[in-house]
Amino acid sequence: MQQQSHRIISLVPSITELLYSLELDEAVVGITKFCVHPNKWFTTKTRIGGTKNIDIEKIQQLQPTLIIANKEENVKEQVEALQIFSNVLVTDVNDVQSAIEMILIIGKLTNTKEKALTITQQISAGFSELKQLHVMHQPINVAYIIWKNPYMSIGGDTFIHDMLQYCGCRSVFENKNRYPVTTIEELQSLLPHYVFLSSEPFPFKQKDIDELQQQLPDSKIILVDGEMFSWYGSRLIQAVAYLAHLSPKLRISS
Repeated sequence: MQQQSHRIISLVPSITELLYSLELDEAVVGITKFCVHPNKWFTTKTRIGGTKNIDIEKIQQLQPTLIIANKEENVKEQVEALQIFSNVLVTDVNDVQSAIEMILIIGKLTNTKEKALTITQQISAGFSELKQLHVMHQPINVAYIIWKNPYMSIGGDTFIHDMLQYCGCRSVFENKNRYPVTTIEELQSLLPHYVFLSSEPFPFKQKDIDELQQQLPDSKIILVDGEMFSWYGSRLIQAVAYLAHLSPKLRISS
């Protein structure tokens, strides 16, 4: 098939999973050490470093015809070094709509347009249904925490914030950009209804819930699956079901 003539390297875990969904097994020759899905690729594909510290020499030796990067996840100077010897697609995804557009672009570049269209149609239909669940309700204020020491949250210009809106929530930091640092004192003053502790990039556990619950007694603190909120490839299909299941559990005590 035509797409098998490609030699693709993915520098983005969620896009690696998308390439698998597009059935580009033979075409993908390199992935990062954080590309854990699918496990079959994680254990067999050549790893070219992490998202922030790629091995440029190893990548060049793989003779890629297409490298897929992301504006936020990868380092600009490293991407520019790759552009010297390969075609590089730099994706920029900040919401569900731009994720859909990205999937279609990759489908076109890899000769998998029909598969990409099918995936995006599923995503569009699912998120349209999710949106209808919350049109008549006030958003629930959430502090979505991605890091500890210091605590970091998410601003209104992030992909995660857009995902929060599809489960009837909004970030208490929506007026800030990117990933603001916060403190217990600030969280106490903001009075979020919920605090979501993400499973990634910091691996929050039950002990973190217990610790924070003592300091934020008026907030409900729960662990959430970070992949479902931040992976913007074909995992969005699974995210629809996850957010639909999560939404009814979010209640504000009267």
